[in-house]
Amino acid sequence: MAPVLRIIGVQESTYYARRKRLSELSTAPKKAVSAGRPFPAYSLTKSGEKISDTEIGEWLMELVEGEEHGYGYRNLAHALYIERELILNHKKAYRLCENLGLLQKKPAKKFKHPRRIAKNRKVTGPNQLWQIDIKYGYVHGYDRFFFLFDIIDVFDRCLVGYHLGSSCNAKDVCKTVKRAFEDRLQPGEAAPVLRSDNGPQFLSHTFAEMCQDKERPIEHERIPPKTPNMNAYIESFHSIIERDVYAKNYFETFEEAYQAVRCYIEFYNQRRFHGSLNKMSPNQYHEAWKANKLGDVVMSV
Repeated sequence: MAPVLRIIGVQESTYYARRKRLSELSTAPKKAVSAGRPFPAYSLTKSGEKISDTEIGEWLMELVEGEEHGYGYRNLAHALYIERELILNHKKAYRLCENLGLLQKKPAKKFKHPRRIAKNRKVTGPNQLWQIDIKYGYVHGYDRFFFLFDIIDVFDRCLVGYHLGSSCNAKDVCKTVKRAFEDRLQPGEAAPVLRSDNGPQFLSHTFAEMCQDKERPIEHERIPPKTPNMNAYIESFHSIIERDVYAKNYFETFEEAYQAVRCYIEFYNQRRFHGSLNKMSPNQYHEAWKANKLGDVVMSV
């Protein structure tokens, strides 16, 4: 080896020192590579309000259903900054759009049931039109969001079903709707029309398959983007529960939040009277309708 080293002009001490270091590196135990900091489940607005990723996903879906359907993920993030004052960097915007299938390089999703735009309807009794939506709450003790998916009957304002959880996917939504059918509808009674916004849970294949059930098909209609007034009854309830429950409580645990929501929904259905329901609670109004004490009631929704 020495003659070779002299020919190429390398000192023996240098060669053997480097060889020793390489040997030590190859036999040294490898350090575990950290997975890095987990992605936060929310982003902040300019005012510091935390917005869950799920709600941001709904806002993105609303944008692509409207005039912004041709935007890429960067322009969608900028649109949310302009409209909602949401601070969303391009990396997170890309990740959320990728998860929702909104990146332009991917083909548009095809849904198994046709898109039906919500139209003006005459409602004369319960179980004709139900409005559905998702409301987000915050658990301070865990720095996480919880989800309330609920269903309101437009005629008597009854909350006919709801789901509470640390997540809310399409399967949770479908289970809640089916359970409400079991509790509210008579055997053989037609399903009410379901009216929703353009949230990803309501655009999913799972929800579409439920609507195409052969035994009890469901007519599902979606409000146009940026028209929450067409889902006014469920939006009104969400404003009420935000004011009376979410804004007045500091939830340390998920169970505290769930218990507060459950108690309020029971109060709302059983005892909270409405001026628009002749000073009756939703359940009282429903019972009065069943007893033919209301006369002819026609609502335009």
